Amino acid sequence: MRRVLFVTIFLAAFACHAQEKKEWALVWQDEFNYKGLPDSSKWSYDVGNRNGWGNKELEYYTYKKKTNARVEKGKLIIEARREKVDTFNYTSARLLTKGKAAWQYGKIEVRAKIPKGTGSWPAIWTLAENMKRWPDDGEIDIMEHVGFDPGQVHGTIHCKKYNHSIGTQRGDKIYVGDFSSAFHVYSMEWDKEMIKVSVDGKVFFSFANEHTGYEAWPFDNKMFLILNIAVGGNWGGQKGVDDKAFPMRMEVDYVRVYQK
Repeated sequence: MRRVLFVTIFLAAFACHAQEKKEWALVWQDEFNYKGLPDSSKWSYDVGNRNGWGNKELEYYTYKKKTNARVEKGKLIIEARREKVDTFNYTSARLLTKGKAAWQYGKIEVRAKIPKGTGSWPAIWTLAENMKRWPDDGEIDIMEHVGFDPGQVHGTIHCKKYNHSIGTQRGDKIYVGDFSSAFHVYSMEWDKEMIKVSVDGKVFFSFANEHTGYEAWPFDNKMFLILNIAVGGNWGGQKGVDDKAFPMRMEVDYVRVYQK
């Protein structure tokens, strides 16, 4: 009897898992199975510094410069370098799908290895496609890591009601000890009721729609994806910048987007 019960439970669990897998359809991807610059049909660039991007960041983001963003050996390489451009002492890249692809709800998976070094601030995140005012229209941080606090990976949301500038930020963190030496899958699932952020399938931060209006839930907006390494800044630069840590590299094995 116990054996029959075990088999029944196992088959039910397997069927449930199989059904969940079948619910997701791959709608966008970059497997980086090519060489050279990132695929221009999928990725665009933010360029320059723009007053520190609101965070007093120190890097200058370049455009189509292979030393800062390139695809090689099946990986996207985003590299922050210690080199002078105009009045800035560091270069980096910020790639985004804005104008190429955006999604309302779904699952985003990014398999990546992220850099170490004091002053590094890599991120995998989304912004609203129709962003008119930050943070009112929504930001979701799938992965942020600051080099002065190695191994602590953060997931966060930003909206008008909940954001760090007014002390109401919503987020959490998880320890990933081999963040710079091994690849991990950083992912986010969201629908009209919930946002879940995870590492290697383990959810460490959830944010629920409280149904109190747009100020607390602008996340019905379509979102586009951003990959970047910032240098210094209000958060990343709290303990300074270690110039000996350059170049700093984020390697991305793949980016996959699914929808139900």
